[in-house]
Amino acid sequence: MTGFSWKAAGLVLAALLLFAAGAGLGVWLAAGHYRPQLDQVGRDLGSCRTARSNLETLVGDQNAAIAGLANQAEQRQAKATKALADAQQQAGQHYAKAQRLQQEHTDGDPAQVAADIIDKELGL
Repeated sequence: MTGFSWKAAGLVLAALLLFAAGAGLGVWLAAGHYRPQLDQVGRDLGSCRTARSNLETLVGDQNAAIAGLANQAEQRQAKATKALADAQQQAGQHYAKAQRLQQEHTDGDPAQVAADIIDKELGL
């Protein structure tokens, strides 16, 4: 090889070494600059994950409580519907008794007639 080609190869090698040194220095400076920020972000991420886990637990507890309340409301609704049906049945029976009492025609002293009707109704 000629002297020029060795010189050119040496210059290319020196340029590559300078480029590699510059890149290494840049990486080292960037790492020194961004490492504290990355560490802080890592700590924040851990805190966020812990908070999210706690919130998921709380939401699960709330959902269970809401489901329990909905179940209780359904049970109360069923009891109220049954109570209403029973009340309507009793009202119908009382209404029928009242109609029977009104339709009875009796003569005589009104007080004695009322007492007789009441005694009859009570089974006395």
